[in-house]
Amino acid sequence: MTVFRFTGRTLQGTMEKGTIEAMSKQQAMKKLRDKGINPRQIEESKSIFHKDLTLGRAIKNEDFVIYCRQFSTLIRAGISIVEATHILGEQTSSKGLKKALNGVEEDLRSGIAFSDAAAKFPRIFPTLFVNMMRSGEATGNLDDTLDRMAFSYEKSFKLKKKIQSAMAYPIVLSVLIVCVATFMLIWLVPKFTANFESFGAQLPPITLIVLAFSHALKKFWWIFLLVIIMVTGTFIYLYKNNKRFHFYTHYVLLKLPIFGKVFQKSAIARMTRTLATLFSSSVPILNALVIVEKVIGNPVIEDVVKKSKTSLEKGSSLAEPLEASWVFPPLVTQMVSIGEQTGSLDYMLEKIAEFYEDDVDRTVDSLKSLIEPIMIILLAAVVGFIMAAVMLPMFSLYEQI
Repeated sequence: MTVFRFTGRTLQGTMEKGTIEAMSKQQAMKKLRDKGINPRQIEESKSIFHKDLTLGRAIKNEDFVIYCRQFSTLIRAGISIVEATHILGEQTSSKGLKKALNGVEEDLRSGIAFSDAAAKFPRIFPTLFVNMMRSGEATGNLDDTLDRMAFSYEKSFKLKKKIQSAMAYPIVLSVLIVCVATFMLIWLVPKFTANFESFGAQLPPITLIVLAFSHALKKFWWIFLLVIIMVTGTFIYLYKNNKRFHFYTHYVLLKLPIFGKVFQKSAIARMTRTLATLFSSSVPILNALVIVEKVIGNPVIEDVVKKSKTSLEKGSSLAEPLEASWVFPPLVTQMVSIGEQTGSLDYMLEKIAEFYEDDVDRTVDSLKSLIEPIMIILLAAVVGFIMAAVMLPMFSLYEQI
């Protein structure tokens, strides 16, 4: 809902000022007249207290997946788009989605097509969804289009959650290792070494190294913190604003020794799944490539998609730019080439997506079983190194006594 400030005259003839919530200015005026107020002036409130503050995405991925599946089910059951939109807007727990669906419903009742109404809420309805809906409206196969869309988003969401779960464990344990090491260096090491120095014991090199780092961390902790903040801030700024830096960040991620293959296979699965969904919904191939280019989320693959689009415009095949890129394995390029020659490109793309989705599932499960012991060994090594620096002088002191 949008908050509007109004000035109007009541039935008693007095002037009244205030605010009212409505989806549009026209709806706000209607609400005021129903209350017996004749609006003289009405405008959207600019106050920060009347704004919906949202950080990042306005809707969770799982909420959108549920919405797509429910919308598909309602349309297939014979319920009109307007009523389905009203029902889903009433029952959803997502504030962002509820607000968007209320706005879409109002536009639908005024005669605007669903795809055009949804396009007004780009933070809720992705470009892929809007274009698929536009294609479904044009072909009259809206229920089939929604089914494919729901299936596509479900697959994409499951794949994303799988990778996130694999990455979460090493990230959490890495933070834990840093916290434990910092605590030991700041609090534990100085207390022991102070006792050793009071006895005049000669400290071994490993203890001197750890002690030097401990002193530096205690004295110049703010410099370490400032450097971390500056490096993180610079990285985020360049990632968002520098296209070259953004490109090479993804390039490096795809080249990582272990996780690079997972990111690569995931991106290929997402690209081929999206293309297959668009082709099966009768979206022209050039338009489909433009959409994929916008939604793929990986500039390395986006660059290959651009080259593929240019290749098709020149009369060449889709497979040629894929073959020239190191990102796409021979399996992908051969199946795409066969799909082009036999006229079954959507089927081939769907099979590629299924293969790599299953491959990512298996790879992630294997990685999770390997990462856990590796991270535990790393934690033990860090703690053991610091403890060795503390314990070695004790043995030296006992020998002197």
